[in-house]
Amino acid sequence: MRVHVKAHRGHVSDQVRAYAEKRLGKLERRLYADTVVEVTMSRENNPSIRNDHMAEAVVHAKGRNIVARESAESYEAAIDRLVDKLERQIERYRDKRTQEPRRARQRTEPTVEPVEPEVEVAGGHGEEAA
Repeated sequence: MRVHVKAHRGHVSDQVRAYAEKRLGKLERRLYADTVVEVTMSRENNPSIRNDHMAEAVVHAKGRNIVARESAESYEAAIDRLVDKLERQIERYRDKRTQEPRRARQRTEPTVEPVEPEVEVAGGHGEEAA
């Protein structure tokens, strides 16, 4: 897994960059080896916004991309929230990739029911022999 950390309209310290790479490293066991994760850090310049540190991640997985965005009072807190959200989304993504093909195959396969041979009863239907 390759992690690319970049800043949008600003600078991210090496300490925050290392923290992001460490926390996003947890996702490596759930993703394929050559998956690319792009993390963009940004900060709102509005003083009335309390959660002004934003972290956004795009996971370029097989199939569709997984996108998550979180904001908090610090970059570290935003990264923690972001990783939690990504873990949930990746688990859902993996379950769909493994379970859905099996379900689709079960729907398309014709079900063959065993045919019971008909047994005729001597003497008719429900009549007693005298």
